Order: sequence, then C-alpha cells, then structure tokens
Amino acid sequence: MADRGCPLEAVPLPAEVRESLAELELELSEGDITQKGYEKKRAKLLARYIPLIQGVDPSLQAENRIPPPSQTTAAVPKQQKPRPTSSRDERFRSDVHTEAVQAALAKYKERKMPMPSKRRSVLVHSSVETYTPPDTSSASEDEGSLRRPGRLTSTPLQSHSNIEPWLDRVIQGSSTSSSASSTSSHPGGRPAAAPSAAATTLTGPAAHAHIDVHSAPPDVTTGLGELSHREHPQLASVRGVARGYSGSVLETAGGVPVNSRVSSKIQQLLNTLKRPKRPPLKEFFVDDFEELLEVQQPDPNQPKPEGSQMVVLKGEPLAVGVPWPPSLLAALQRWGTTQPKAPCLTALDTAGKAFYTLTYGKLWSRSLKLAYTLLNKLTSKNEPLLKPGDRVALVFPNSDPVMFMVAFYGCLLADLVPVPIEVPLTRKDAGSQQVGFLLGSCGVALALTTDACQKGLPKAQTGEVATFKGWPPLSWLVIDGKHLTKPPKDWHPQAQDAGSGTAYIEYKTSKEGSTVGVTVSHASLLAQCRALTQACGYSEAETLTNVLDFKRDAGLWHGVLTSVMNRMHVISIPYALMKVNPLSWIQKVCSYKARAALVKSRDMHWSLLAQRGQRDVSLSSLRMLIVADGANPWSISSCDAFLNVFQSRGLRPEVICPCATSPEALTVAIRRPPDLGGPPPKKAVLSMNGLSFGVIRVDTEEKLSVLTVQDVGQVLPGADVCVVKIEGTPYLCKTDEVGEICVNSSTTGTAYYGLLGITKSVFETIPVTAGGVPVSDRPFTRTGLLGFIGPDNLVFVVGKLEGLMVVGVRRHNADDIVATALAVEPMKFVYRGRIAVFSVTVLHDDRIVLVAEQRPDASEEDSFQWMSRVLQAIDSIHQVGVYCLALVPANTLPKAPLGGIHISETKQRFLEGMLHPCNVLMCPHTCVTNLPKPRQKQPEVGPASMIVGNLVAGKRIAQASGRELAHLEDSDQARKFLFLPDVLQWRAHTTPDHPLFLLLNAKGSVTSTATCVQLHKRAERVAAALMEKARLNTGDHVALVYPPGVDLIAAFYGCLYCGCVPVTVRPPHPQNLATTLPTVKMIVEVSKSACVLTTQAIMRLLRSRDAATAVDVRTWPTILDTDDIPKKKVANIFRPPSPDVLAYLDFSVSTTGILAGVKMSHAATSALCRSIKLQCELYPSRQIAICLDPYCGLGFALWCLCSVYSGHQSVLVPPLELESNVSLWLSAVSQYKARVTFCSYSVMEMCTKGLGAQTGVLRMKGVNLSCVRTCMVVAEERPRIALTQSFSKLFKDLGLPARAVSTTFGCRVNVAICLQGTAGPDPTTVYVDMRALRHDRVRLVERGSPHSLPLTESGKILPGVKVIIAHTETKGPLGDSHLGEIWVSSPHNATGYYTVYGEEALHADHFSARLSFGDTQTIWARTGYLGFLRRTELTDASGERHDALYVVGSLDETLELRGMRYHPIDIETSVVRAHRSIAECAVFTWTNLLVVVVELDGLEQDALDLVALVTNVVLEEHHLVVGVVVIVDPGVIPINSRGEKQRMHLRDGFLADQLDPIYVAYNM
Repeated sequence: MADRGCPLEAVPLPAEVRESLAELELELSEGDITQKGYEKKRAKLLARYIPLIQGVDPSLQAENRIPPPSQTTAAVPKQQKPRPTSSRDERFRSDVHTEAVQAALAKYKERKMPMPSKRRSVLVHSSVETYTPPDTSSASEDEGSLRRPGRLTSTPLQSHSNIEPWLDRVIQGSSTSSSASSTSSHPGGRPAAAPSAAATTLTGPAAHAHIDVHSAPPDVTTGLGELSHREHPQLASVRGVARGYSGSVLETAGGVPVNSRVSSKIQQLLNTLKRPKRPPLKEFFVDDFEELLEVQQPDPNQPKPEGSQMVVLKGEPLAVGVPWPPSLLAALQRWGTTQPKAPCLTALDTAGKAFYTLTYGKLWSRSLKLAYTLLNKLTSKNEPLLKPGDRVALVFPNSDPVMFMVAFYGCLLADLVPVPIEVPLTRKDAGSQQVGFLLGSCGVALALTTDACQKGLPKAQTGEVATFKGWPPLSWLVIDGKHLTKPPKDWHPQAQDAGSGTAYIEYKTSKEGSTVGVTVSHASLLAQCRALTQACGYSEAETLTNVLDFKRDAGLWHGVLTSVMNRMHVISIPYALMKVNPLSWIQKVCSYKARAALVKSRDMHWSLLAQRGQRDVSLSSLRMLIVADGANPWSISSCDAFLNVFQSRGLRPEVICPCATSPEALTVAIRRPPDLGGPPPKKAVLSMNGLSFGVIRVDTEEKLSVLTVQDVGQVLPGADVCVVKIEGTPYLCKTDEVGEICVNSSTTGTAYYGLLGITKSVFETIPVTAGGVPVSDRPFTRTGLLGFIGPDNLVFVVGKLEGLMVVGVRRHNADDIVATALAVEPMKFVYRGRIAVFSVTVLHDDRIVLVAEQRPDASEEDSFQWMSRVLQAIDSIHQVGVYCLALVPANTLPKAPLGGIHISETKQRFLEGMLHPCNVLMCPHTCVTNLPKPRQKQPEVGPASMIVGNLVAGKRIAQASGRELAHLEDSDQARKFLFLPDVLQWRAHTTPDHPLFLLLNAKGSVTSTATCVQLHKRAERVAAALMEKARLNTGDHVALVYPPGVDLIAAFYGCLYCGCVPVTVRPPHPQNLATTLPTVKMIVEVSKSACVLTTQAIMRLLRSRDAATAVDVRTWPTILDTDDIPKKKVANIFRPPSPDVLAYLDFSVSTTGILAGVKMSHAATSALCRSIKLQCELYPSRQIAICLDPYCGLGFALWCLCSVYSGHQSVLVPPLELESNVSLWLSAVSQYKARVTFCSYSVMEMCTKGLGAQTGVLRMKGVNLSCVRTCMVVAEERPRIALTQSFSKLFKDLGLPARAVSTTFGCRVNVAICLQGTAGPDPTTVYVDMRALRHDRVRLVERGSPHSLPLTESGKILPGVKVIIAHTETKGPLGDSHLGEIWVSSPHNATGYYTVYGEEALHADHFSARLSFGDTQTIWARTGYLGFLRRTELTDASGERHDALYVVGSLDETLELRGMRYHPIDIETSVVRAHRSIAECAVFTWTNLLVVVVELDGLEQDALDLVALVTNVVLEEHHLVVGVVVIVDPGVIPINSRGEKQRMHLRDGFLADQLDPIYVAYNM
C-alpha cells in the first residue's frame, strides 16, 4: 500500500480522473472491490500521469492505452455475490475513530475468552423471516438497506475517500502488499487468529488449574492482580501429571475426571478474570449494616472545568419592519385567495413520479371544507361532537403529505388541536400502547385518516377499526373529498390563532419509553415560522425538498408550517421512495432547481452509496442543505463525505447547514450560510475522557479516544441560550464544561400536555449563577441536548440527555458507544444501524447493554469474535465495561415508525426477557465494581466469653428437649417392646387377624395386605430360606432389593428372625439401568452384603445382558428370590443378646452425593418407634396413610417399623404410582379416613401441580380431607414454606384443615428429630434477614421487610430428644436465636456410621461430639445442619414455654463465596422468580465460580433471554457475580426420592459434559 503515498499533487490530474479516483476510493470503502482490485484500478488510472508507481505489476503499466476511465471504474467483479448493503453507517463514521479502535484492539493480545456453547438446534432458527435480511423498513435512521436495480452493494467500509496513507495502513491491519494477509479487508476473509474456543487444549500450568484440596483455591471474584504477574501460580499444584499434558482429562478438585471441553472453557474464563480490576474504591454507602456497597469516589486526578462562568448568549434580534403576516392562517388565507394556482406541495409515489401537486387555492378550500365538516356535521346524541380546543388525532401514512396538510390546517381553522401520530400497523406495534396513553391523556375521541389508510388498519369482527392495546375508544373520520361538506358562502371559521392557546401537540418518546405530548401555542408557532424564515433566509415561492417526516420535528416546522408562511413549494420525498432510490432527493433538487433541501445525515449517506454512474446530477441550485440531525456528534462524517463526493457536482461547502432541534424547544440552533451573515463553520476535536467527566478538552496527545464535532450554527433570532448543570440546581456551567442547553424564546413549546410536574422542571427552569442569582426573570426551556458554546458564539452539541448513561461518576453517550462498536470490523456479522445501546440499573449503578442484529450468515465463532472485540474496543476507548452484549436474529428488534430502533421498547424487552437473542455475552466481572468488600473472618470469640456475653445480655443458652419419656409410659412395656421381632411374635399371638398393612396400586385398589400372623409367617419363611439356601450366619448383612410393598416388610422381619442385618436398597430402574444399577451395586458392596433378597423379575434384571454393560454381573453375591419359597417354620427365632446389637443398616445418598450408611441398634430402633408412637398418638385402632419411599430414613421407619411396634394400620401408597394417578394418595386418605398422613415434598409438588385445576372434580368424586389432623412432609432440609402453603390453600376446598400441614426434620445421625404430631402448639414462622444469615447471624425482621426470608419450625422435638445449638468452629454452646450447628442427643440416635464412602475420616466425630465449654459431659451427635432455637410465647403440653427449632440448611451444601455463607436454595428461589420460563434451578460452585443451572420450560429460542435476567437477579439480591449460566431441558436437574436436588451429581454431570445443555454462557 505504499503506493498510496506517492505525490499526486506534483502531476495536475484532469477533473474526470480525480472524480474516478474519488469513486474508486468510495467503492473500496464500501467493500465493492477488494484491496487488490482497488490498487490495480488505481494504478491503471494513474499510470499515464506517473512514470513508475512502486509495487505495480509492470504488465499493467504496459497497458497504458486504457479505455476511458468511466468504464474501468464501473466494471465490477462479476463473481461477487449480491449481498445486502451493510455499509458502516456514515453517520457513525470518523476516520480518526476507526483508527483509534483498530489501535486499541491491537493493544489487546489475542486473549482467549471462552465461547459460549450452544446446542445445534438453537442455531437453526425456525422462523423464515430471520433468514431474510432485515426488512428494509427496519433499516433505521442510521442505516438503510438500499435497493438498487440490478445489484445490491456490499460495503464493509474500510477506508475513506480522503484517507491518508498511514491511516489506511493502520486500518487495513498493517499488511504490506496485498490484502491477502489483512484480516478484514476482503469480504471472504476470516480472521486467522480465531481458532474455535471449544477445541482449545490447555498446556503448561494452565492445564493444571486443578487446585489441590489443601491449598486455598483462588478467589476469582475479587481482584486477581497479584496472580496475573506470576508465571506459574503456586496454587496450581500438579498431581503427577507430565509437563506437556494436553488437558484432555483434567481432575477437578473432587477428583472427578472431567472432559476438558467445559473445564478448559472455565479455565479460559478464570484467565480472563485475572486481569487486574479497576482501581479499588474507597468509601461506602450503607445498604444496611451487613453489606456495605462501595460508592465510587471521584478520582483526584480527573479533569475539572477551569473556565470562567458562561454568560447568557443572545441571538440576533427578530427583524423589525418586515411585513410579517399576523398569523399562519392569515398567510394561508392570503395565498389561497390571491395566488390560488401557486404550488404548495408536490407528493411523489414510490417510483419517484409526482402524482399530485396541492396548490395554495386547493389547500385553502379543502381545509375550509374540513373545518366546516368537523364543526357542523359530526354529532352524537344531537350535540356537536367537537368543541373548540378539543384534541383530534391525525393518522396519516408517511406517503400522504397532502392529506396530512389539509387535515392539519383544517383542524387549525376549526380551532381544534391536531395531535399527529404514526399509523398503527398491528395491534402490538412497538410503543403503540404508550401512544394510546398519550391519546387517552389528551382526551382524543376522533381520529382523522385517509380512505386508503383506514382500509389498511386492523379490523375487529364488526368491521370497525380494532381498538389498539391501551388506546381510548376512537371514532374514525375519513377526510377524502367525497366525505366532506362544502361550507355555505357566508360561513367563516372563528379561529383564535394568535394567542397563548394550544395550536398543536407534537408527540415525543422519552428515554423510559413513555410517550408525552409537547404543546405548541399559536404564538410559539408563529414565532417559530418567523425565526426560521429569518434564519434560513426563506423567500417567497422558493422550492424546498423535504425527506423528513412531515408529522413532527423539523419536517413539520419547515415543510408544513414555515413553507406556507412564505408561499414556498415543498417537494415531499416519502421514506419508501428513499429505500428504493436513495438518490431521489438529489434528483429532485436537480430537476426542480430547489434552493433548499431538508435531510438527515443518513439520507446523505445513502445517496453516497448510490451515486455511482450518475454523471448528470447537479446540486448547484442549493443555497441551504439543512441537516436536521446535525446535533448527532457523528453527523460530521456524513457531511464531510458528502461534500467530498458532490463538490464536483456543484455543491458549495457553505451550503451544508447542520441544525439542532429538540421536541421541547423546537429549533435550537442552525448554521447560516455566509450570505446570511453566518461565521465560518468550526470543528472541535475533543478528548473522550474529558467528555466523560463533563469537561471540554481539545485532544492533543492521544488521538485515540477523541470525538470530532461540528458546530450547529448560531441560536435562533430572538432567543437567549445558556448551558446549565445536568443534575440538581440549574447552575450556569463554566465555559469549558458540558451541560444541558437551555433556551428562552417565544418559539419554544409551552408544556407537556396534562403533566404539570415535569412541565415545571423542563419548561420553567430558572438558571442561576454560582452565587444563586437568577440570570433572567423569564423561564428557560431545557432542550435535552448536551453541549457547550464555542468560539464565534457557535453552539456545539456532544450528545443527548436521553442517550446519557452515568456509570460510576462518568458519563457516556449511547451514540458514542454505538460508533465505537461500528468501527470495530467491517459489518460482516451484524447489521449496521441496527444497534441499540442503553443502560439498565443493577445494584445501584447504570450498566451498559448493547444489542445488535446479527446477519443470518454469520457463524457462531465470527459473531463471538466480533463481540469480544467490541468489548475490548469500548473498554479501551471509553474506559467503561459493557455489562451485556446481545445479538438478536435479523429483523427482530422493535422498530421506530420511520426505521430506526425503538430503544425504550428494546430495553423493556431485555428486562422482561422477551428479546430472544441468539448470542449473549455478559461481562459482570469487569463492570460491577461496587460489590461489598469480601467479608474478612474475625478472630472468633471464645466459647467461654460467648456464654458470659449471653448471660450479661440476659440470653439463655439455646437448648431444648422433647417431653420426658419416663413420665409418658410405664417402663415395663418399653422393656417388653425392646426387640421388634419379639413385638411381631407377640402381636401374631395375641391379635393374629389384626390388619397391619394395606398396599394400594395406581387404580386405588388393594393389591396386598398383611395381618399380624400373615406377616409373622412370611417372615419365618424368609428366615428359613436364608439359613438353608443361602447358609448365612448370624450377623451377616443382607441386601433387600424390592419394590415398595409388603414383600419388603416380610423380608426385613425375616432377616431379624434369623439374626441377619437387613439393608434396604432401591431397585434399579429397568429403563435407566446405566445410572441406577451402579448405585445398587455400590450399596451391596459397601455394606458387605452376603446375599441379595429380591423378586424374580428384579433377579432377572440384575443378571440381564443390559445389566452386564453397566456393572460386572459376575461379582453379585448369592441372589435369592422370595416369590415361591416353601412354607417352613424356623426352629428357633434369633433373640439378640443385648439391645445394642445391630438391627439394620440405613444407607442413603446425601444431596452432596455422599453415600453414607448408619448403624441402627435394636435399642435405637425401638426407641425411635416409641417416640413416634407417643408424638403421633398411634394405637391399634388408628389408620395412617403413608406416601413415601421405604428405603431409608424416616420413610423406612414409618413404612416397615412403626405399624409393628404400635399396632396401627398403615395404608401404603408407593409414590411411583402417583405418576399414573396423581390423586391416588389424597383419595386414599379420604377413603380410609386417615387422621395422620405422611408424604414427601416431591409427592406434595406432584399434587399441587397435577391437581391444581381438579379440586372440583375430586369433590364430585367424594374426596374429603376433613378427617386429617396432621399431614407431615418427611424432609431433611429447610421447610419449603411456599410449597406447603400453596398445598394447604389448594386443598382447603376439599376440607383440609388450615393447620394440618407441617414438616418433619431428620438427618443421617438421627432420622427423626422433629415431628409435628397431633398435640402441641402450631408451628410458628419467623422472618429473618437474609443478609445477616450470610454472616452466620440471625436477625429477626418484620414480615415483608426487604431481604426477609420466612422460616418455619420443622415440627415439635420428639420425646426423649435433646437439641443444642453449637458454634461451628469453636464447638461452644450458643445463645437463643443464634445461628449454629444443630446437635442432638437421644436414645434413638444412630450408633455410628457403618461407612461413609470415601470420607470416613471426616465423619468420625459426628456421633461423639462434646461441647468445648459448659456441659462437657453429654455426648452429642452433630447433624451437619445450621439452625437456631428460639423460645416462643406459646406453651407446650407440660405448660412450659415452647422452644421452636428452625432449620436453615445443610452445612455441606452451603457455598462459601466472598467470605460469606450462602444457602443454594436462597439463590435458586431468586432465580426461579426471574422469568416465567424458568421451571427449576440449581446452583453450585466450581473453582470459586458460581454456576447456575436453569431448566427452561419454553422454546429453545428463548433460552438466551434468561442469561441476563439470572445474572441481574443474583447480583441485585445476593451481591454475587454469576460465573456460568447453564440452560437445560426440564427434568435435567437430578432429584432424589425425598425431592431434594442432587447438586453434586449435577456438578459432576456438568463438568463431564453430560447435561446436553441448550446453552452455556460464560460470564466474563
């Protein structure tokens, strides 16, 4: 590219060659030719003027006899596929900026970010429309998709027509010769440095990011500054792995081998997070005493304004002595009657043909007809529908300016107030509801429209126009000529058209999306027309071409109002024509010899793209080209580029006149051509860093992060302007400070219609000097524009208030961030101009969100690459982090009426989770810098001082116990019932036919029963078989693998009869052997079972071929089936020598995935049954219904033990049967009139979800639950209040007493600690502060206070059970209402672990703990659960005050993050509330990253909506940054038989990449 630098100036080039060169530059910049093609053609063009061009192929120089240049440039490579235009929007174009972005990106080494993984099906979007490029109506203000006959242009804009060679080299990626190596110049090129993140293999120390169990894992959530400089972090200790190990199997901290795909991504994520954070912040504001959120302090080195205080700037006086018409309507009448043939408005069709020209005569007569019709011909109930001053909606399409103009002036003549709005196309248009709110608040009852438009509106069944969502009921009046009545000769309108009355209402959409109406008075209207006439030098009968929307803003002020005052002729160019032919406005300027043109910078940009080959257009007639959005800082590049190309076509530089407008103040400033006395235009190159602190600094050193702005001219005649501080009191700014521009003038709007409060703050601002003195006695209007007054009293605008985002203490403008994003790459991946930037408030600060539309052909990796580069560019240039970057499918962002993106609607959808992105990148780690400091653990207070402290504070030690066993029954019976086999024999002898068990099937019919004697005989048979067939000895362990039923119970007692130790095992699931059979095998092996008892069907399954693929079937012990064993008696039934002999083993897999078996002695077994009998008042005459799994814990005890001990009848309902008949359990309770019933949370959930709508049907079937005294949920977790409450509420209709439902609490060391029972006070609920809980403190708060968490006591403590709360670290006793570990002492504690698989050492002290202080003699068992005791006001049966035990959660499950202790359920509850499609959620940590797994109950396309919402809610409510969000199908989160989530299984599945997730997002 060195040849770009050759001195062309030395050789004077002919004009046509210069022009061809300019075109060539543009073609290259638009990407229509490759860099190579550009250089060839350029060399050809210049070959005859320059002797030798370096780097050009000599064969090309030989061809000096080239055809005329025009043909060469027009030749376009044929093989190029037509691609929709995607040019980088000129509006957001600045060469310096592009170069800055490239340089910024070069600074970042290719740091790998983990790419999100996505299931294939999500990539394929089902809807067809997503594959079409955005419908051009979406093409937004900022971009146009251009349709040109023949070919579509494709334009990744790389360089610029006046670009300097060195600059160009930087942009092209510093490739030296051809573009083959440059990553981004040729459309097909893919950046080479983008290997798929999924295929990354980690080598060296990174591969061993396995953290050894003993060293502390790095806390990636706080700053990792100190780690990032060390080459080999000492933490990554390697477990016998060779250096070059490629990380295909990493070991996680738990020793689980994992597939490297997930872990390598997480490793990348850790590496990304190791960048030093932004500087730490000093002070805090207190968000309650627990968590101090950091408040960002101003940086002492930040730039501060140093200028003097500004003075109010006065515009030139309004011309005196000019014969102004007294009012606009007077002008209309004058022209309509004296110059009826003069053209007023020419309307064009989409082919660019003028299909109608409205003359002043026609405008006058038709407006009069309309006014007459409105006032006299519309009646309802014989009174006129409209009174003067009523508001009327004007609903006209953008293609019909003629009817609009007639309607507007007709309303003014009738003294009605027109409210122009957009045509609602569908019932769900973006923002349409807000427009309805505007119409309702303005009291609009009538809408005017055209025949054609009315036909196109959505209709209701009746044929009337449908009522749009949120709109008031409207009458629609079609105003085509045939529907109007001619007024009589003597009728004259009585319009009041000069005073302070409202002339019209212009709508405006605010930053939050609400639509308000700005009222413009007759006086303001007239003043605006006069001021514009003077400022623009309009003269009578001038021609003006208008591309803007004529319903509002500059399009209305110039093209409908001021034009009539001056009898001008307006050529109105509809948006639809611009899309088909972007040159149309230039052609019309040329053919009508227009003196003035009214455009936006996007129109200039579009015409640049389309102007090739148009030799014959000339813009020499223009004296003013008014750029309506000149207040957009990025319009300067469009203006420059346009001038560059069209200067050769007669465009004079001074003709371009940017102006600044605002809905409230109307025209604020406009540049005047020199002949109207305007000073020469100015540019300012400002430091972006300075601007972010609100200070103007001309950038000298950096050249990287700068904003170049042009002036928007001088203030309007007769106006006073000043700049005031944005927030707080409107103090005048200093001369070098950016503030909000305020205007005092007769031309501004007067109010927001009907909104007095905000009207006062916007339209009646009184700016004051630093001393507090008002600068004027008249109020100023705030314009919403941010800027300053420059030299020559020129106004500069650097942004809009509605695009302002305040992050920390710095201010950023949405437009600037869009521009940086657009400068990153050629637009191969996203549509230009289809980018929305807005901020959302999360955790007390604005967070920046960027949403763009992705091209259908962009690959996942390309898009991700682009996203990461955008993040880096914004970080580098604006020094601000982007919180969330989302790409949505083409054409799905909500559109504003004339193209453009409806920002507030986009934001609304983002927050509601309705945006449906196809790619999301969240970066909370970098931009959330105000999290509370991680908690530092204080040196603990010793146990002795704890006790003393509690005594001093008057708090009792937290200790409680159930009723005393000794008082409750004679110890004689207790001795008799010491061994359960003895009890069964005694019952079989005394009450042989008393029924103990009934088993129900799914249909509700009894499948098997057992009386005392039947059970005894069946047990004898099993015992005989064990001794004879299996030849077992006393004390051998026997695994019972049975489905829930009476066989299981008989086999259990059979084992006891022959002195064997039974182990109940859940049978494998025949459809899911691969995951369920290994658990069975493991329990059989770990329990050292010498024999397996089971049914024939299961025996076949255990030995089947399928089983052989899952486990080694040759190593099963003896398997006996008990289906057909012979009837035999046992010679003598085994009687244990002492009560401490082992009775049975209870195996269970904890929620943390640990398999633990506890030993239950005969004494403990009978003590357990005795406590339950006493608590629930169980007698032989009672019936209870049990819907639980019978394999472990309390479920097993209730199913197999209690009936034999107490003699009551148990109705057994296997939970599995509920899957085919949900109402089975409740029907059984009703049928058998059970007073007491037990279930699990999963059963309760099935009933709530499955029977929610069927309570009526059940009542019809006679289901009645009024018999229930107590319904207990058997659980080993914190009570799920929401579930139990909704269950109670739902089945209240079936007679379930309100107080019946309660929960139980048990754990491994003691399966039944609390049980509500039938007597005693109701369970109480308290509310605790969730934030205090994280600090291991209990703070009771009122219901409904923020951060409150309801906790219910888990039933009453059982008789004979003592509970104390001990400190987790010091093991000292704690006081009342203090959080600690629950310790328990009772005769039915288990006697110890038989084994804890793989964790034996950890749990040795669980059964023999002693307090470190106080009562050091009692031996306690540690439950492993956090909770607290609290003395209540209630009294229990013994007349004592009742102590309630509240369980907070399992210690094993808690997550230690940022020094605080979190319970997963709390985070999960927040997450489930975040979006209606989240069915279930589970969280776990991995290397200090919080991983959130959510089940999506909805369409896969909506999966990505959840990522941001989940991240937001966890940040807001828990002050935690989510590291990974995994979205999976419903049912993926594993749940055990008690309905508890198996979070560790889930974690292992995630790390081994077995979840088949829909989407995995790695938050940066």
